[in-house]
Amino acid sequence: MISVLLATYNWPQALKLCLESLATQTDQNFEIIVADDGSTESTKHVIDSFQGSLPTAIQHLWQEDQGFRKTKILNQAIAAAHGDYLVFLDGDCIVQPDFVAQHRKLAQKGYLVTGSRVLLNQSLTQDLLSWSRWSFPNFCSNLLSKRFSGGINKYWPLKIKLGDGHWRHYKKFVWRRIKGCNMACWKADAEAINGFDETMTGWGHEDADFVFRLQHHGIRRKSGSWSTEVFHLFHKIHDQSYAAENARRVREKIMAKAL
Repeated sequence: MISVLLATYNWPQALKLCLESLATQTDQNFEIIVADDGSTESTKHVIDSFQGSLPTAIQHLWQEDQGFRKTKILNQAIAAAHGDYLVFLDGDCIVQPDFVAQHRKLAQKGYLVTGSRVLLNQSLTQDLLSWSRWSFPNFCSNLLSKRFSGGINKYWPLKIKLGDGHWRHYKKFVWRRIKGCNMACWKADAEAINGFDETMTGWGHEDADFVFRLQHHGIRRKSGSWSTEVFHLFHKIHDQSYAAENARRVREKIMAKAL
């Protein structure tokens, strides 16, 4: 079984769209674990409203809001997962109906997958947030005009889905295209490296650190582009005051392993 580990923080409107998109999956053999980094009651109300109505189980893990501690709550979600394969997703992303199915196709022992995203602009994001319910067919109407108007930054990866192959394999660790909002690995591999580094607090590069340590552990990286694209809702830039320090720490680990 697949466990979708869904990280969220105080954006219940976006989380509602995300959960609605997960409810329409063609592959329903998965569970949802919401990894909540200290949201208020409004987020709990959204999650509770889906209990019993989703075709799959949903569990809500919450920790007190003490700043950005995504690594800590994700580690709790990893431990709580019943699935042997983990798909990481953020609550500000909406998924296509074949999202779980495509990740299952790319799942392979000894590999992790870093997926891709389609960026939505502010106008389209506000439009979607006003919908009473997510509808993928409605979203796909006039998709090309959405691309030309700047509503989305990609078009062809939504129209063409490519299968697995050696062209997806990375030969070494690179920072490029690591997005914590869409990646996957085996639970046993995540546990073997003790999950995310909980000493990395504040926004930035905890996902790159996770991928680097998996690769150093012998797990090969595979691209999920042209297969797993999620729709990333527009929002203001996070507080990036910790980003430089977190990046420095990842580079330090890379250099230490290279010696």
